[in-house]
Amino acid sequence: MQITQPLHTALLVSDLEKAEHFYGQILQLPKVDRSLNFPGTWYQVGNFQIHLIVSSKIIPDLVNLEKLGRNRHLAFSVVDIDTAKSQLLANNCPIQMSASGRAALFTQDPDGNIIELSQQ
Repeated sequence: MQITQPLHTALLVSDLEKAEHFYGQILQLPKVDRSLNFPGTWYQVGNFQIHLIVSSKIIPDLVNLEKLGRNRHLAFSVVDIDTAKSQLLANNCPIQMSASGRAALFTQDPDGNIIELSQQ
């Protein structure tokens, strides 16, 4: 077997409207047209997609509340971490700066999925 590239990740969300606001408006990811017969929204990031799938049962799985980066998370590169931080704070999103001192932060979507934003 030879894996050649990542295609997508699927995240469960309980409220599609709130999730679409977070991923589409706050993170400003472009939406992808989809024609599946279940509720959800897809977003494109380069050659990678995020599939938000509506679920009536979301099970939080945080194992480390003090360091969000030591939990399951999805990481994205950003051009400017300060701009990203300002955008998140303006939308009342939780912020935790990386404990390593690098230009990175962690936030959570409305369902508690952790997102890392890192300036490369």
